[in-house]
Amino acid sequence: MKNIKGSILLLIAALFWGTTFVAQVSGSNHIGVFIYNASRSFVGCIFLLCAALIKDAANKSKKDEGIVKEKWPIEGGILCGLVLFLAMSAQQAGISIYPDNVAAAGRSGFLTAIYVVIVAVIVSIIGRKIHKLVLLSVLGTVIGMYLLCMKEGFSGIYKGDILCLICAFCFAGHILVVDKYRTTDSIKLSCIQFLVSGILSLVVSLITETIVFSDIIAAAIPILYAGILSSGVAYTLQMLGQKYAEPAVASIVMSMESVIAVIAGAVILGEILAKREILGCIIVFASVIVAQIPEFLSDKKNS
Repeated sequence: MKNIKGSILLLIAALFWGTTFVAQVSGSNHIGVFIYNASRSFVGCIFLLCAALIKDAANKSKKDEGIVKEKWPIEGGILCGLVLFLAMSAQQAGISIYPDNVAAAGRSGFLTAIYVVIVAVIVSIIGRKIHKLVLLSVLGTVIGMYLLCMKEGFSGIYKGDILCLICAFCFAGHILVVDKYRTTDSIKLSCIQFLVSGILSLVVSLITETIVFSDIIAAAIPILYAGILSSGVAYTLQMLGQKYAEPAVASIVMSMESVIAVIAGAVILGEILAKREILGCIIVFASVIVAQIPEFLSDKKNS
């Protein structure tokens, strides 16, 4: 029953993450890549700061029960923020340069989901043994990416696809960095990382973009949606969900954000994927699932 409760929470988180791709597409129509990321990062930081302060206040009232106030993980937050900045920049830049006739939310959502396969491969390499199913998932990912991105052979790839693939590698790196600091306070770690990402995005924006406050106001809804629901609420739901769901199950449920991104793009933005691209999406998503099977089998064996 607890596992079902955790899966439901994680599915809601995936819903917010998947629909955020639509917010990113909408936001890119009003403001530049870096000012958008700076805005959503600062909103997420403020939201998480409030959550952290509320949590500390609650723990303070329970100090007699032996609950110790956790410190702010400065080093971890800075490292996570640097990698997150690279990932978000590549993703938003990729989304912003897709042609109007391309289903940007769906394509970027699935290409970003490849980070799950990348993480599985890296972990297998570190462990000096690559599971056959991981190799199968890599092959499936390559085939799915070809169908999704290559309309006319290699000449059919978009610059946005390349940036989203770079984004996937960056998010894979982000997951590994976060794992290093998994024993720290998650809310405080995320708060610092969004602050760092926001500052870096703002600095680059001041150098490369023209900031128009009226345009920022026009993009307020996409910014608030991505900042509060994606960065704040979804991250909190992820932490709560993973207290109940097994790690392998959690990864599978959270990878549903890629499917939700395609559905949201079709429903909200009216995006249409060709049959070839839909097949590519199915193969990529199947590869994401297959990449989690070794961990799932390991969890079952150890339980």
